[in-house]
Amino acid sequence: MVWLFAGSVGLLMGCGTYLVLRARGFSVALGLMLLTYATNLFVLAAGGLEVGRAPVAGHGNPVERMADPLPQALVLTAVVIGFAMTALVLVLILRALSDLGSERVDAQRGGEEQ
Repeated sequence: MVWLFAGSVGLLMGCGTYLVLRARGFSVALGLMLLTYATNLFVLAAGGLEVGRAPVAGHGNPVERMADPLPQALVLTAVVIGFAMTALVLVLILRALSDLGSERVDAQRGGEEQ
């Protein structure tokens, strides 16, 4: 399971980095979303990957049988922030499309492309 998480994080980081370096605005937004998902998986894995542990205290010794809730809370907060940032980036792309006539990141005023 650790190798699956590590491979997923690596694949998402690689694809996200590739898409962020593209010239189109939609590709940049998609790349930022993939980087956000990779970071969330990384933070979740940093809390420890324990199969069969309860997310809250159960019966018996609560310290021994409980998973760490802090990474789960951080990822939940990061999902909300990532959604807001994605909405902001998409609004900026639409504004650039209406003002510049192109969604390219390197577009100049007047719709000229390099």
